[in-house]
Amino acid sequence: MMTKLIFEKSDNGVCGINLTDENLNFDYIDEKYLSGSDSTILPEISELEVMRHYKELSDKNFCIEKGFYPLGSCTMKYNPKVNEMLAGLENFCELHPLQDDEDSQGALNLMYNLQEALKIISGMDAITLQPAAGAHGELTGMMIVKKYFETIGQNRKNVIIPDSAHGTNPASAAMCGFNIIQIKSDSNGLVDIENLKSVLDSDTAAIMLTNPNTLGLFEENILEISKLVHEAGALLYYDGANMNAIMGYTNPQLMGFDIVHMNLHKTFSTPHGGGGPGSGPVGVVHKLKEFLPVPVIDFDGEKYYRNFDLKHSIGKVKAFYGNFSVLVRAYAYILSMGNKLKEVSANAVLNANYMMNKLKKYYLLPYNRKCMHEFVLSGEWQKDDGVNTLAIAKSLMDYNFHPPTVYFPLIVHEAIMIEPTESENKQRLDNFIDVMVNIAKEVKVNPQNVLNHPINTPVKKVDETLAARKLDLAYKQEV
Repeated sequence: MMTKLIFEKSDNGVCGINLTDENLNFDYIDEKYLSGSDSTILPEISELEVMRHYKELSDKNFCIEKGFYPLGSCTMKYNPKVNEMLAGLENFCELHPLQDDEDSQGALNLMYNLQEALKIISGMDAITLQPAAGAHGELTGMMIVKKYFETIGQNRKNVIIPDSAHGTNPASAAMCGFNIIQIKSDSNGLVDIENLKSVLDSDTAAIMLTNPNTLGLFEENILEISKLVHEAGALLYYDGANMNAIMGYTNPQLMGFDIVHMNLHKTFSTPHGGGGPGSGPVGVVHKLKEFLPVPVIDFDGEKYYRNFDLKHSIGKVKAFYGNFSVLVRAYAYILSMGNKLKEVSANAVLNANYMMNKLKKYYLLPYNRKCMHEFVLSGEWQKDDGVNTLAIAKSLMDYNFHPPTVYFPLIVHEAIMIEPTESENKQRLDNFIDVMVNIAKEVKVNPQNVLNHPINTPVKKVDETLAARKLDLAYKQEV
């Protein structure tokens, strides 16, 4: 049943509050803000009905507690509630970001320890916690690349990016004034080494890589790539979106990377989606330490402090010091997992390979080889029968599954990108597999049934193109 707008539930004369003080004087409020004026239209509804209205709306939202998010490239794992409890502690959430260092030792201690933990996990020599998201971390990394070459007197103009990269990679590099040079993937879905050699030169500032890449495949030639890049005098940048696959088994430093961003809202189980908050700490090797944004958190043996004294710093990239509550959650997660972070990656990779092998009989698997934490199917077989990937994704919504990432990466036609994470048990994976198999079978028998989905969701078929081009969410009521 369609939920009415709160304005449609309005009843003349009903009030949500009862002010018993007859001496209240509202003369100081501009009349245009008072109910009853022509410029202000507010619903008249009781407090109880307001609460029921918004509870009803919240029940329509899909969330991790309600169902499975197999959202490839996003690592939508479960966020343990203990992390939320700790982030909500009074002494954390009521601490003002402009408080003096001597009055903020607990918070600074936490941030310093988080930096140290991330240094161990990534293998990097120094960390900044400032960036507010993964793409913001990319931008910070590219700013460091630019400043580094300016400092050593080189005007390098190009950044090399594979054709399977996250879309934010070229955007982040372009925002720093770099030219984008795209290189191809080979038949195995990995970086084409010969193509890389052909574009590497003295104008190359960096190459941005995700490893494992967006196909869920580990770049087997990463050490050769690192050697080629460094011999050309360039830097190697690690997009850490897929770090959930490698923790405890390897790290960016061992692969030869110079800069890395890490998505706390992916790998380290902090809230993800809805536009934020997020967090994208950046780590660097020793020669780039002085280029980090200021301040960084340091310890002099007695107290923790914000250090603004970095010789070549790119400056601040975020107001105050990043999204502190997200840092608390990530630190809580790392402490609770301890040396079992390695098991996180092992289970994520196991889940992905299990699902991939169960589904490749029913959907085209363009790169039929062992995957890491995610894999990419193609809906090409189903498209031949008149059902595209988007219709398959919408069908999943009727079975209480969030659709996986679709049509990405672009090098796979009709892509269906699936990442189960380590959070899901075998029963849930099997349920998803069964539904995907049933959809594939239904396409063969009655494709129109699949095209009719979703039918059980609060919002049925929508025109995505029209919604994107004519976005109008304002409620208009005649006065």
